[in-house]
Parts: sequence; structure tokens; C-alpha cells
Amino acid sequence: MTDRYQITELRRQVRQLQQNLQPLQSQLQQTEREKQLAEAERDQYKGRLQAIETSKFWQLRNRWIRLKNQLLGRQDALDWQPELPELPPIEPPPPIPEESPYDRWQRYYAPRSADYQRMAETVSILPYKPVISVIVPVYNTPAVFLQEAIESVLHQIYPHWELCLADDASTEPQVQTILQDYAARDARIKVMQRSENGHIARCSNSALELATGEYIALLDHDDLLTPDALYEVVLLLNRHSEADLIYSDEDKLDEQGHLKNPAFKPDWAPDSFLCRMYTCHLGVYRRAIVQQIGGFRPGYEGSQDYDLVLRFTEQTDRIFHIPKILYHWRIHPDSIAQSAAAKPYAYDASQRALAEALVRRGEPGQVLPIPQHPGHYLIRYQITHPQLVSVIIPTRDLGEMLDACLNSIFSQTTYPAYEVIVIDNGSIEPETQTILQKWQNLQPDRFRYYSLDIPFNYSKINNFAVTKAQGEYFLFLNNDVTIITPDWITAMVEQAQRSSIGAVGAKLLYPDQTIQHAGVVLGIAASTGHGHKHYPADAFGYMGQIVSICNYSAVTGACLMCRREVFEAVGGFEEQLAVSYNDIDLCLKFRERGLHNVYLPHVQLYHYESKSRGQDVSPEKQARFFRETDWMQQRWATWMQRDPYYNPNLTRKHQDYRILDPETELP
Repeated sequence: MTDRYQITELRRQVRQLQQNLQPLQSQLQQTEREKQLAEAERDQYKGRLQAIETSKFWQLRNRWIRLKNQLLGRQDALDWQPELPELPPIEPPPPIPEESPYDRWQRYYAPRSADYQRMAETVSILPYKPVISVIVPVYNTPAVFLQEAIESVLHQIYPHWELCLADDASTEPQVQTILQDYAARDARIKVMQRSENGHIARCSNSALELATGEYIALLDHDDLLTPDALYEVVLLLNRHSEADLIYSDEDKLDEQGHLKNPAFKPDWAPDSFLCRMYTCHLGVYRRAIVQQIGGFRPGYEGSQDYDLVLRFTEQTDRIFHIPKILYHWRIHPDSIAQSAAAKPYAYDASQRALAEALVRRGEPGQVLPIPQHPGHYLIRYQITHPQLVSVIIPTRDLGEMLDACLNSIFSQTTYPAYEVIVIDNGSIEPETQTILQKWQNLQPDRFRYYSLDIPFNYSKINNFAVTKAQGEYFLFLNNDVTIITPDWITAMVEQAQRSSIGAVGAKLLYPDQTIQHAGVVLGIAASTGHGHKHYPADAFGYMGQIVSICNYSAVTGACLMCRREVFEAVGGFEEQLAVSYNDIDLCLKFRERGLHNVYLPHVQLYHYESKSRGQDVSPEKQARFFRETDWMQQRWATWMQRDPYYNPNLTRKHQDYRILDPETELP
């Protein structure tokens, strides 16, 4: 970090602290004023009391009370004191509400007036200024929601837009009044009044008929665009004019007007998208392609956008993501953002849209809803050509652990065509040889073992094993795992057979039923980390990533399957990486060739994590680890600095998908 950057950052922090102190100083001043008033009132009471006690009337009254007490035989004492009125308590200032992580993030990163002014000045120098048609289907929208939605378009920094509103025969009279009023005020606002109610897909198509822009943006009739939404879209188009689909991050707007629940999304991840509609808002599409595919399809109400994007992305892969909050999705009792039960028909439509997409793509399979998680699905593909899977296991001693691993494979696996190849990397314990021979006798047609007595090099061992393997699929497996899911190989072959897939990984659990691996994230936890590590095995995860099939930059080699052809095409494991990162390097070589790596939540194994190799605590092992880290940082610099499947607004210090803390880390 340069001195100039440090000075700039310190100045920004000082300005921020000053802003944070202003409300506290105001509260302190108010408290001080209240204290002064209370003290003045107290002094006033004291002055009155002193005047009473020194008056002649008060002195005569005291003598009378004393004489009366004597005549009545009471104790001759004047202990009576006047009761002083209670002073009103000084109310403490109201407690400052605890700031949520997202509130803190907004305080640092949400655009300010000066930012909007800068954006407005930039618009004039942009060489490409396309018209963006904002499509809004309207039906019986509450007046204030509809007005705020329209106003959010009127307040766009980027001025080259048209607002295309189609009213789906609303029965509430204020809807037409509001629409006509706005249309009269701004020529960029177009309104179509449908004669009969046709539901959201037909209504959206009516709005689409009004559009003349090169791109369309979808806005729900009760949601809000941020002022910079269209500006950020056009800014991206000036860098990537080839973009056909652009989507942004979003958050929720509750009934109290508070922003919460941000969805910080990954870049385009096609297999993640097949499990959930995560692109959602804001979505911007090239109009020509929307028209080419026939617009929105009636019959998919509630999931018409999901169906549209499934069909749209079959025509193009020029898909871009803006990792900024550009859309506020309103939460109210009838909103799907509020409750999954609000529109149950939407999930039926999603499932049908996905099933049809599989047929169109020539990848037959089943779409299975994930229990307790509406809107999330598992795709189970048909295996078109069952072929031999070679399960490859490096080992050294610790025969009991290897025996448990092999026993779980042979006793539980339901896939019919597999072989197990064990590479013995210099075991010296006699029981290891006994166990290897035992399984050779028990499974003579499926089990083989070979010796390779070299210094430990994971890459060399596995590359050697491949030369002994006969399968069309390689399943690289640690000796410190045991199988939980009987159809584990079947589920992995379902994905690995697909021409778009590189590596296939699994959910690995610690014995205490917490997650050890559910996908690898680059650039966090010093170098790489496992997303959701130590979460409960049945947790939902950030945006449902634990329960969904998801694309990741890499998956762990502790359980990794790929096709023989793609493994050989990339040259196998990198032998310079003897211990660390070899699996990640392999996955990134797949990505370099345009293949996608996937994590499967429904394939589960226990992982006892590196028991056979031990921990890297010696100076020699640490030096080797740093060498391999440097090698990765140089070879895959772009990926290590910015994992496309991990949003830059999320932390890089932890493995739990928390929001980045601007006070302790830079984005």
C-alpha cells in the first residue's frame, strides 16, 4: 500500500469518524441542556424553601406546633420537615440502535450526493448512450408504491430511458389516474391500458410492445431502482458492448423503509442458476434476443422471469454481473420477497420451466424440489452411457483408516461399474500390507494396488495412478474419508458426463456433522478457503449455496471426479505442486478451457482431513507451502485476486460469507 493511498484512506476514515460523531455530539448537547434546566429548577425550589423557612410566619408556626405537642403530652421536638416535591428525573438519551453489518456497509459504500454528481458529469462523455426501456407490468398497485416505483425511474442519473407501463385491467381507479398523470408529465413515459386481465406474462409482453430501446430492464410495479442503476448498466456497456444480459446485486426494502438482506451474488454460474433463480433483479436484456425467443410465456406466472432467462441464456453466453446494489425489492404482505407462501404457484412454474430447459438442451433428467426450501431444486441427470469409474486413493501407513475407507466404498456403493486403485506411497507398517492384500483377495475384479516409494508428491502419485487406471472417469479420493451417500458415484457421473463440466466435488463433513468442504473460494482466509466451513451439515448457506448444486472455481481433491479426456487434455496434476493447491490448479485449468466445476450437496462423505500426512508445522513444510502459494499467486493471479463465484462485497478474512466489514478490510 503506497503512502499516498494510506494518507487518502486515513483522511477518508477521519471524515467518516467526524460524520459518525455528529449525531453523538448533538445528543450530548441535548442532554447537557436538559441537565442545566433540571439544575435551574432544583435551585428555584431551594430558593423558595429558604424564603419560607426564614419568614416570621414560619417561625410562629414552629412555636405553635411545639406548644401543641407539649399540651398533648407528645415529645417536645420539632422533627417535622416539609416534604420537598420530587424533581422530574433526567431521562437518559435513547440508546443508539446497534448498527447491522449491512448498515455499516451502506454507510461506507452506498453512493452519496457527490458520487451521483460525478456520475451525472460522466454521462456526457460516454461514447455509447443506448436507450434502455424499463418494462413495468402494473395491476392494482397501492398508490404510494406505484408512485415511488415511477419516481425511482424519473430520478435516474442516466437520462436516456423510456418507461413502458402496461396496466393489466386494474380495478382500482387510482392506478389509471397515476399512470396518465405521469405520462402527461414526461414524454419518456408510455402507458398501455389492457382491456382484459391477462396476468403478468401477457401484461409484460404488452409493456414490451411499447419498447424501442436496444435493451430492456425489468422493474416490478412496487419496487425501486437506485438512482445509479441505469448509469452503472450503461457504464458496463461502454466497456463491454457485446453484453447481452446484465444483472446486479439487490436488497430488500421493508415496510418501515429500512434496507436489509442484501443479495451479493456470484458472477454467471449456469449450474447454480439451474438450481435457483439467483440473477433476479436488476435484470437488463438485449431486446432483440427477447423478441427472438418470443418474450414472456403465459403459463409461467410468478416465474416468468426465470423461464425467460433459461431460454435467453440458451442463445448467448455474453452475460455480465455488476456487483453493486442497484435494486430495492419491496417487502410487504403479498410480496414473494416476504414469504415463500405468498405465491406457491411460482414454484410449480419454476419446476416446469427447468424441466423443459433440460429437454431443450438435450440433457434429460429430473428436477427435484429441495424440501423446506421453496424455489431451490436439485437436477438429477440421466446417465446416458454408464462407463467405468476408476477410484484412485494414495495412502501411506495408517492401515486402519484405509481399511475403513475401502470398507465404506465396497459395502455402500450402488454404481455398478467401478474399480479401486490404491497407490502405496512407502508404507512401513506391516498391517498396511496385510489390509491391501485382504482387499485384493475380497475384491479381485475391482481392487488393485501399486507401490510408488518416492518422497510425498500428491500430483506425481495421482498422475502415476492414472497410468494404471482403465476407467473413463477418474475419482480422486483421500484415504481419510468414508462414504455416507450410497449413490455417490452415480450422482457424480451424472454431472461429470456433461460436456460443459470439468471437476465434480462433494459435501465433506467432519465427524461432528459440520461442514469441512462445500466448495473452494479463492482469495479468502489468506489464500483459499472452504465456503461455509464449520456450518451445520443441514444449514441453508448464503443464498442457499449449501443445499444447492453450485459452480465454484475449485473443489477439493479429497473427493474429485472428472472425465479422463479432460484430465489428459490439461496435462493432469501439476507436479511442481507436491502437497498444496494441486487440486485447485487442476480445477482452474478446467476453467481456463471453458469448463465449469460443480459442488454437489447430495453427495456426502466424512472427511478426517489430512490424517495420513499430518499438519504442516515444520519449517521445511512451511517453506514448501509458501513456495507453492507464491507459484499459485503468479500462475493464477487474476483468479486468486477475484474469484468470479464470490462477490467482492463479502469478507476475504473469513469462510462464512459474512458481509465485508469496511472498518477492518478493504474490498
